[in-house]
Amino acid sequence: MKKIKKILSMILALTLCLSFPLSASAREPDDPTDGVLINEDALGSLTLYKYDLTNAEKDGVWDSSYVSTGVYDQTGVNDILGGATRAGDSDNQSDLGNGEASYGYAIKGVEFSYLKIADIVQFTESDADSRTDNHVEVLYGIDKVKGADFLKTLGLENGAKRYTNADHLSANQYFYQSDVLIDALAAGLEANSTVVKNALETYMAANGGVAMPLTDAYGKTEAHDLELGLYLLVETKVPEMVTSTTDPFLVSVPMTTVNGTNADNGGATWIYDITLYPKNLTGIPTLTKEIKESAADTGKTEEYAHTATASSGDTLDYQIISTLPSITSESTYLSCYTFVDTLSKGLTYTKGDIVLEFFTDAACTDLVTTWKEADGFFSVAYNTAATGESVMTIEMTERGLAEINTSKAVYADATMVNSGFSDCTVRITYTAKMDSDNSVIFGDNGNDNKVVLTWKRTSDNFFDTLVDDCHAFVYGIDLTKMFSDGKGKFENVQFILKNDTDSYYVQAELNADEGIYYVVDHSSNPEDATHFVPVESNGKAGKIIIKGLEDDTYTMTEIRTDNGYVLLKDDIEITIS
Repeated sequence: MKKIKKILSMILALTLCLSFPLSASAREPDDPTDGVLINEDALGSLTLYKYDLTNAEKDGVWDSSYVSTGVYDQTGVNDILGGATRAGDSDNQSDLGNGEASYGYAIKGVEFSYLKIADIVQFTESDADSRTDNHVEVLYGIDKVKGADFLKTLGLENGAKRYTNADHLSANQYFYQSDVLIDALAAGLEANSTVVKNALETYMAANGGVAMPLTDAYGKTEAHDLELGLYLLVETKVPEMVTSTTDPFLVSVPMTTVNGTNADNGGATWIYDITLYPKNLTGIPTLTKEIKESAADTGKTEEYAHTATASSGDTLDYQIISTLPSITSESTYLSCYTFVDTLSKGLTYTKGDIVLEFFTDAACTDLVTTWKEADGFFSVAYNTAATGESVMTIEMTERGLAEINTSKAVYADATMVNSGFSDCTVRITYTAKMDSDNSVIFGDNGNDNKVVLTWKRTSDNFFDTLVDDCHAFVYGIDLTKMFSDGKGKFENVQFILKNDTDSYYVQAELNADEGIYYVVDHSSNPEDATHFVPVESNGKAGKIIIKGLEDDTYTMTEIRTDNGYVLLKDDIEITIS
């Protein structure tokens, strides 16, 4: 009786699947079904489940030694990963950035596309074919024209390494054994993963690949009524948290059973309805917002921090730092990387001074490039929120996104897996001014400055956000002048205020309606110091209320008093902390 050589597996996502076998060499199964031919009239199906195995393994939920078999595994995979509660959550439902939800470690919003690239051929050989035994060889017939780019990508251009015994079957096809295709794809991905992934993604789009539905809340997508043959599967869209797509892989419909975690009848039967569990690498960018008082105002260099103190009228320096996620192929390209920055009332953007710098390291020491608004890589828009806060939106233009996704400035070596500014750090700097009026929040509540980062990838209905903030603190002095007999005239009294920490004299303007002085500037010259006169404020006389001071040590000196009274003997020392 003729025997049939069956493929053990045509799953070629060798590095990013759930421990699929690394070999699919043909062999003859030793069981009663040996010799069963493929039912050429049958149709097949593909069901894929996408899970965040990166974090599942990190959280101790998943064991990477699992061996997938092509057979659906409810208890071994779906119950464990789909029903799991993520670390830090209270139930198995995870809220997504677009208001939707997923369950357990399922990844919602992934699109796979498939394309039939070869026919299955059961080729009968005999002694006349230079064989010593009679057998049926399972081969894959690839069209010489339509499949040319595919074969070239695998290093099999012009039919290299084909099964030459079958050349006479068709003048239009090259015929391959499964292990030749497996080895070629594996070698290409290992040598240059990004180039091979991009080439196969492009080939898929150019040759009419069929997009499967986006994975649902349980990470599931499926395709039915598939003609028998060899299929190329490519991950063509991913949501924002996916940093590296599954390598393109080949699936034979049907495929033979594989020994693994949920099956022990490897090579015994043909599977027409195939379930796969391909793996993604996942991760998110980082976001930090920090502040410091400008050296031009303080005369000294300060370090950026989440909090700073300043006087009204001072300039504040801001920096926003974000480490970009990994970019490994066109499917992981960023389609949105937008910062929405909000300043509380009392702070005003300088405008026109925004600079973006890209670094290879998180410490921002190894500079790659610098962008200014006029360069066209990003746009800036300013507006005012309904509640009065100032809002600045920094949005990457198409040109900027293209540079982030494809630049060769960092990963010039073609063998690198990463692309563009993958894993680089962007630092955004700008300045704002502390206003000199009652819109400023004085005291320990501080002036909140928030930034929100929104990012998307190719599955652009799915997005996520990060939020960080910093606070600018500003304070005041409330002094009451009193005469010993209660008869003196306050309008004849004058004080000046010196900042001893930074050695300058305070300049302020009086809001007569409020009876409050608001700091506007400072000077090193005592002749330029504001002369503070006690006034009525909130129905109380003799008040000197000065708002808009940073937390330093001050000296208040009485330089004039009413006729018949003596100046204060000692200066008033004030420490704001």
